[in-house]
Amino acid sequence: MAEQLGIIKLRGTIGGISFYKTSDGYLAREKGGVSAKRIATDAAFQRTRENNAEFATAGKAGKLIRTAIQVLLQNAKDKRCVGRLTRNLLGVVKTDSSNARGARKVQDGNMQLLKGFEFNQNGKLGATLFTPFECTLDRTAGTLSLQLASYQSAVRISAPQGTTHYRLNFAGASLDFEQSNFNLGMEQTSILPHSTTEQAASTLTATVEADSVLPVIGVLGVEFFQEVNAEMYPLKNGAYNTLAVVLVDQV
Repeated sequence: MAEQLGIIKLRGTIGGISFYKTSDGYLAREKGGVSAKRIATDAAFQRTRENNAEFATAGKAGKLIRTAIQVLLQNAKDKRCVGRLTRNLLGVVKTDSSNARGARKVQDGNMQLLKGFEFNQNGKLGATLFTPFECTLDRTAGTLSLQLASYQSAVRISAPQGTTHYRLNFAGASLDFEQSNFNLGMEQTSILPHSTTEQAASTLTATVEADSVLPVIGVLGVEFFQEVNAEMYPLKNGAYNTLAVVLVDQV
């Protein structure tokens, strides 16, 4: 792989060299490799087909998760979020011990590997929110609860420069990876001042499908604002907003 450094930016193929654009800039590489037909039929590529199938499974699962929490994710993700989530879920797929290689599934693997996943590397929940909290799921009632201890936001929330206010966002989603369906519930705090004012202990509740046997994830994030002339504006277009997986529950 080569990087294009000239002022002429190319796309396409010239003389067996493919030119293309990525998030890292304009790159070039030699065209070649094994044909798709051979990979799909040749016995020598059985492992490749199995790997490709499981990568596709992880990619599909990642898309479902991103779609389920899109209302929060749209303001709290980095440019590599899709790839990082797919790699994480591929690791989950590989822990499935009940299905044959190439047919392993996310829901049959150890989804606890997803807990702690940060959707925005530029603003991590683990480096932002320092007040104790506990997340619990009542499957019978279909309620996901987040209990927050009392805190002073100026002490317990590490905010980027320019922050005047913040909001906590909490959501839960039950995920049907087979049918590509989900059920989402969420609750947000009001927009609160980032100050030394004591915030009382509180509970945020997200409602998901009752009596479900589907995997459930809970996500928590912090959204930052700047007040200008009595109006609230997302700080730096949400570049430092956080969102992370704080609960994973499988039956």
